[in-house]
Amino acid sequence: MKHDLHNDRFLLYKCIMEQTPHILVIDDDREIRDLLSKFLERNQMRVTSARDGREARRVWSQGHYHLVVLDLMLPGESGLDIARWLRSQTNIPIIMLTAMGDDTDRIIGLELGADDYVAKPFNPRELLARIRAVLRRATETQEQGNGEVREIVFAGWTLEIARRRLLNPAGVEVPLTGGEYDLLLALLERANRVLTRDMLLDLLRGRQAGPFDRAIDVAVSRLRRKLEDDGRNAQLIKTVRGGGYVLAADVERR
Repeated sequence: MKHDLHNDRFLLYKCIMEQTPHILVIDDDREIRDLLSKFLERNQMRVTSARDGREARRVWSQGHYHLVVLDLMLPGESGLDIARWLRSQTNIPIIMLTAMGDDTDRIIGLELGADDYVAKPFNPRELLARIRAVLRRATETQEQGNGEVREIVFAGWTLEIARRRLLNPAGVEVPLTGGEYDLLLALLERANRVLTRDMLLDLLRGRQAGPFDRAIDVAVSRLRRKLEDDGRNAQLIKTVRGGGYVLAADVERR
């Protein structure tokens, strides 16, 4: 009886742990690591922290994570290098911590496939909201894979919802980051409709665009390259001057 009770408790604990988001925080500032660890844990999340790339690789091999909070300004190996390494391993969502006004690194990070960013100094509640939004999008796309629509076909391309895969007209998989997948799905679900940058930012990140926010432009440019859609003469994702973007293609849901 005691043995069965022990097993039941273990299984319950394991179930709870698997359902609790596990966040990896990579930042060389000990105060920030401690602050985020305590704050996120108070909000029903598990947190593992690392101070540099070497420690991040070590803890990465020892756990299963749902999202990474990554500081770009790290000593030694840069945050951009770590983001590039993470993208070679998985499509796990990445939220970057960037210096205020550091547009160059921010744009490069988005090019590498980061899902969102927060500028330092930041409000922990804002970061928590971004984390929840990114995790919610990831969960929603997984749940869509369990619905009736299994794939979306457009202009010879196929987006497999269940497996989060993009296949080119020859049937070859084209790797997508989490952010690229979300953007493509948002455009496909509203095909032949003009979507402003504000609308896309609101759909993808739940916030309004700032006057210098190039996140959507960078993401669209990256997605066009994946779709072999020439940016200067794009025929699939078209730019609407003063408006935004439109996916100009017939869409078939299967």
